[in-house]
Amino acid sequence: MNASFDVAHIWAQSDAVAHATALVLLAMSIASWTIIIGKTAGLLRLRRSMLGAVDSFWRAESREEALAAISAHDRSKVFTSVAADAFEAAQAYEGRRTGGIGAGVDASEFLGRTLQQSTVAAQARVEQGLTMLASVGATAPFVGLFGTVWGIYHALVGLSGQSAVVLDQVAGPVGEALIMTAAGLFVAIPAVLAYNAFSRANRLVLARLDGFANGLHAYLVAGVRLSQRVDDGGTPPRPQQAS
Repeated sequence: MNASFDVAHIWAQSDAVAHATALVLLAMSIASWTIIIGKTAGLLRLRRSMLGAVDSFWRAESREEALAAISAHDRSKVFTSVAADAFEAAQAYEGRRTGGIGAGVDASEFLGRTLQQSTVAAQARVEQGLTMLASVGATAPFVGLFGTVWGIYHALVGLSGQSAVVLDQVAGPVGEALIMTAAGLFVAIPAVLAYNAFSRANRLVLARLDGFANGLHAYLVAGVRLSQRVDDGGTPPRPQQAS
């Protein structure tokens, strides 16, 4: 059997459809690995700074100092954006509650809606890229399978018309076509594993973000201030009345 399975030989023996399929798989792989590397670095930065940022926020003596402290520690700006939106909403409510059509709006409801919208926006930033990973993980095996089917069809068409076909003439082209299936799995498996890992990590971050938003709501509405940071096990801090 003299068939060569190097990349140059396979590329030379393939047609335009197989070339396009291989390029699609390559683009999907590049996109998924770009997201994997970027999100890994981002999540590492976020997890390193998350507890310190929340802790410094609650230790500050005023709103201005709290916002400056969390902004200095939170390089991802996920928690900072929620705190900034909450303080802006509280200031707007305090300045406009005496007049206008919104004079009778409850402070808890107003701030709760603001925090909900801000948290949803922060969640969208945290989960950015997961849709692409899910799409790559779900479709790459089928793209590779299509390349295999097309490669086998192309090989059989090339052998048509011959009076005698030996195994060597079939095994080479079919083996080359099957490489497309392996390529599809090579692209899909890292994307699926990364999607699952990032989903779990994001759940932990979003749980802490939700707890931080609830703490902000209690502080701005009832004057209840959290004096201790959230520990690694997710135990909420003990509230104290703001002095």
